[in-house]
Amino acid sequence: MSSLLSTIAIAENLSQQTFKRHDSIPLKSEVLLHIERGVVRTVTWSEEGTVMTLGYWGTGDVVGQPLSNIQPYQVECITSVEVSYVSSYQTERVLGAICQHVQQAEELLSIIRQTNARDRLLQTLLWLARKFARPVERGRLIDLRLTHQEIAEFIGMTRVSVTRLLSQLEQEGIIDRPRRHFIVLLDRQTKFA
Repeated sequence: MSSLLSTIAIAENLSQQTFKRHDSIPLKSEVLLHIERGVVRTVTWSEEGTVMTLGYWGTGDVVGQPLSNIQPYQVECITSVEVSYVSSYQTERVLGAICQHVQQAEELLSIIRQTNARDRLLQTLLWLARKFARPVERGRLIDLRLTHQEIAEFIGMTRVSVTRLLSQLEQEGIIDRPRRHFIVLLDRQTKFA
């Protein structure tokens, strides 16, 4: 019982907090994080130390150790982030976001299980665009500054393969990379006009 009371006290004392890009958010075993603003990624490591991205989460999503059986489990900020801490006794407040979390995890699993590397990368870019893009003149800008290494960790590929495939998608007129770390999915109407 004292554990529950201390968890409640932690959640109430840390009700909202802001973190900078590249910060790791401290986790508590009985507390969820409701993302109020920004984007995070959840990660784990293999026994060899290889980083594996579990997912990308944005405004309105819920993450945290109570949603995962994976150890180690870490939440890293991709952008500046503001989170609310939600203790297990308050989960009704974020139940819809928890359901979306499960659905999103299943969708990501179906993408990364694709055997064709090009399709896996393209489906990942389309998924990121649906979740994090904003319209620009020629298409949809994935509004995250992801490195090729971060994309590779996300979909289980090497950085070299991701770089090669991004160049191929750019040559095919599917994407544009106007600046380093920015990807625009070109509108099909623009591409084929």
